[in-house]
Amino acid sequence: MKILVIGHIHQDGINLLRARSDVTIETTEAHKESDLVKLVPDTDAILVRSALITSAIIEAAPLLKVVSRHGVGFNSVDVQALTARRIPLTIAVGGNAVSVAEHTLYLILALAKQGQCYDTAARQGDFSFRNAPIAREIETSKLLVIGFGRIGSQVARRALAFGMTVHAYDPYVPDSVVQDQGAQIVRNLHEALPQMDVVSVHCPLNEETNNLISDHELRLMKPNALLINTARGGIVDETALHSALLQGEIAGAGIDVFVTEPTSPSLNLLELANVVVSPHCAGVTVESSARTARIAAQNALDGLDSTLDEVFVVNREILFH
Repeated sequence: MKILVIGHIHQDGINLLRARSDVTIETTEAHKESDLVKLVPDTDAILVRSALITSAIIEAAPLLKVVSRHGVGFNSVDVQALTARRIPLTIAVGGNAVSVAEHTLYLILALAKQGQCYDTAARQGDFSFRNAPIAREIETSKLLVIGFGRIGSQVARRALAFGMTVHAYDPYVPDSVVQDQGAQIVRNLHEALPQMDVVSVHCPLNEETNNLISDHELRLMKPNALLINTARGGIVDETALHSALLQGEIAGAGIDVFVTEPTSPSLNLLELANVVVSPHCAGVTVESSARTARIAAQNALDGLDSTLDEVFVVNREILFH
């Protein structure tokens, strides 16, 4: 059986695949559809990092039994085409939850403590800069976590340790799950937003969440509120966010994900001093890279063995029919 690994993954994942004597591995850095369709005709499993897996690639792989995503997002894969052929799509659930949660707290602290400003002052020898404090404490601040899955709940745990009051908005998570994590349940997003000091986004991008945070939502927020997005570009309306930051409707934003990646240097959000950005790296650490590679590799093997755990499967309906 052949597993095609598209994109670089941690050696731990490769080692796991190589431990199977009945599996051959082919690795490629190719990302173009025209190149990938030539590589998949004899492929039984695809393990993919960031390349688009289109219907054309899927159709060109008659032996394909599973597609394993190295990560938890799956907007880059044609799920409908896979489901039509009853091929499971798996994601590396839990692989990067700790890393994303920690990065979220980093963005909150970087904004609250005005880290960039104080760093510049120290490098310039301007210690008088501290005499007019602009940093603020986050203890007792109200944090709204939008999306209370594995990452959102990890954020809640860390925020609670900082003495923040955590509120959670996720219509698809049972109340008991939210309450067990020490968070307060939010039923109505718009009613909650005016009360929050920090709003952090951790939901998937889909038709329901596209532009979930736009002009109206930003106007509801406090002028001193912070907005964090480590989920997906497109959940926050970038045009509306730029306007809100420029006009002082909110105090700052920490952004790890963008509608268009890589970003263009001309993106107007990058011109603002009250924005802290990172290159979609919240989930990419030494530890998470190894963990995610192992999970993705095991998913590929389990797909070939027909022993998949449904918790890792996106299109679970194919498992029960």
